[in-house]
Amino acid sequence: MNPYNIYPRTGDTQTVYLNQVVTDPSILVGDYTMYDDFVHDPVDFEKNNVLYHYPVNHDRLVIGKFCSVACGAKFLFNSANHSLQSLSTYPFPIFFEEWGLDRSQVANAWDNKSDIVIGNDVWIGRESIIMPGVKIGDGSIVAAYSVVTKDFPPYSVIGGNPARLINMRFDEELIEMLLQVKWWDFEPEKLVDFLPLLCDTDVKKIREQLRQELKKSLTQSFTN
Repeated sequence: MNPYNIYPRTGDTQTVYLNQVVTDPSILVGDYTMYDDFVHDPVDFEKNNVLYHYPVNHDRLVIGKFCSVACGAKFLFNSANHSLQSLSTYPFPIFFEEWGLDRSQVANAWDNKSDIVIGNDVWIGRESIIMPGVKIGDGSIVAAYSVVTKDFPPYSVIGGNPARLINMRFDEELIEMLLQVKWWDFEPEKLVDFLPLLCDTDVKKIREQLRQELKKSLTQSFTN
């Protein structure tokens, strides 16, 4: 239980904790988020999976804690776009020397849709593509080979090209409780005690224990 290891499992070099292998300060990854790759070296995630992420655009990839990123998932950034606002989609500003343009206007070659932000406990399936500016909420699941072009709320199950909402993992009450509890922020000792609930499939039992956890947290906030 050490988020500062590169490899979570002894003898397994196919799976890495991402925050231990990325070096770009504009890629922010939470503890225990893992990437598995059986085609390429997972240590090269930043080079192979984060595409068109050029410093000139100042956009970020933000991934929360306890996410699972499957082999070949890609994050495409704004510099992969061509502008849809100008008359031509040809990226003239990129070739500023060729056309005598102002070098400082390079980013005008594409439409800037901001950062890619992935919540906590998100599972991103094999070969999925997350497009520029997309926000995916906590607890969501992205089906394999999906192309995600828009935002989705917490605990969504999404899939397809373009990805659409297939269903919600839980009802509104349970989702709200999970978002209040924020188990991914627990200290390791508390999380170990909480693991049986996280691995449980009995929704009625989960709901009741979450209520107890919220009540306990509320009591502690009043007494502190």
